[in-house]
Amino acid sequence: MKNIEDINRESVKNILSQKKVPKFFSGDTVKIGVKISEGKRERIQYFEGVCIAKKNRDINSSFTVRKISFGEGVERTFALYSPIIDSIKIVRSGKVRRAKLYYLRDRKGKSARIAEKTKKRISVDVGEQLKETKLVNKSETPNDKIKAGSKEEKTTQATTAKVELKKEELKKKKK
Repeated sequence: MKNIEDINRESVKNILSQKKVPKFFSGDTVKIGVKISEGKRERIQYFEGVCIAKKNRDINSSFTVRKISFGEGVERTFALYSPIIDSIKIVRSGKVRRAKLYYLRDRKGKSARIAEKTKKRISVDVGEQLKETKLVNKSETPNDKIKAGSKEEKTTQATTAKVELKKEELKKKKK
């Protein structure tokens, strides 16, 4: 016999196969597309604000978004797997140290700002750079050396190419 938790997990898998839910955390600024039906018509209205709380409880998962509208704070709690939610877009990631940001309710203006999380840059593999420089060094003319590589390599290669050109000119003059 199936547990309620098993049934909930299966329904979450079905929902995730149909629509994409991005990973976001409290402190992130999100833009939620909410389906609103007015009579026979249905439209999408966007609600953009800071996620101040997130509850991860299988099918009962929810999150709270806060925004300032005409000088008044507005909070809205959404069920994460609700059919009312059309889309969730992460506008910017916030750098916070707490899971629940209820302290933002008391703050206004600049004190309510959240610093943006800087993304880590992945550097290029050193082995690849060495291969590129070896290929450049095997080139026939000094002008070819100037064409390949990154900005730093280009500047060093350009200076070495210029030095080599000057050496060649000096040899020709001596002859």
